[in-house]
Amino acid sequence: MRFPVTEEQQKQKAEDVNIIRLDATNIDAFSRPARGYSTSSLPVGRSADYQIGSGDLLNVIVFDHPELMLPAGAAEGGFYVQTDGSFNFPFIGQVDARGRTSEGVRADMAKRLAEFFPDPQVEVRVSAFNSQRVVVAGEVKTPNSQQMTLVPVSLITAINAAGGLTDIADTRAVSVQRNGQVYKIDLAGFLNAGIEQNNPMLRAGDVVNVPRRRSQEAYLLGQIKNTAAVDLSLEPITLTQALTQQGGLSEERADARGVFVFRSIDRRMTVFQLDTSSPTGLLLGTRFVLESGDVVYVVRSPLSRWNDTISALLPTVTGVRAAQITAAN
Repeated sequence: MRFPVTEEQQKQKAEDVNIIRLDATNIDAFSRPARGYSTSSLPVGRSADYQIGSGDLLNVIVFDHPELMLPAGAAEGGFYVQTDGSFNFPFIGQVDARGRTSEGVRADMAKRLAEFFPDPQVEVRVSAFNSQRVVVAGEVKTPNSQQMTLVPVSLITAINAAGGLTDIADTRAVSVQRNGQVYKIDLAGFLNAGIEQNNPMLRAGDVVNVPRRRSQEAYLLGQIKNTAAVDLSLEPITLTQALTQQGGLSEERADARGVFVFRSIDRRMTVFQLDTSSPTGLLLGTRFVLESGDVVYVVRSPLSRWNDTISALLPTVTGVRAAQITAAN
């Protein structure tokens, strides 16, 4: 297979192929991964106050009225919120608590107790958090269900509480399911670029899923000492890095002028050419970042093709000459 290495040869290329010869004037355009960090679409808002739910245990104190503390029938440590979202308190009877904050329940109870006691001082605390949870699943070390408390929980805090990420976690595609909608979150944007919106506060009922990292590879072929697929999913890798990791070019067979990178852009084939016949070319290659799906191909040198032809013909020519000498004798 012959590749157009020189500019003169490349003038005869196919019209649907765009060839870009990499040099100092254009290399900066390819020095960063094409896939930048995205910003989460999950509404940020403020961390919501804890809302009481069924199963929570409430500690209610009415100052200067010890007779109202833990009456008969109350659970040790407070009042359990029943399945209907309420609990019973002396004098005022049923108190609706579900969906309310501690302050909301306190204000309601103080108003109703004022009918029996002058200016009652009431305090309501959640002594056991049992109703609000978030679930963390997928590529974390210990998937679990976590209790929500008065302390706001961020996405990274919940993941750390689940043992942290596994080695094959894809931090670019974490999802949070909330109220029937699934939001994609580029957690790497928070970890690596400090995008605060990509570390949102979680709410009760959220389901966090960390997916497995998908394969992102570039393929090194041709006159390279060790042809292979190079993993790009962990960190950006430059062209020179990739070539070096595979042992570099085959010195005897490669044409250092013809290091080509084939890349599909908008359904059109773009071919980048790097001339590594001098150290300057390899230095430029340290600034060219490979993308998933790239095919790197190093062509054979004309001398290599000539030597291959000679090597193939030499045994035949030698054999014929030996036969001629034998016949002559």
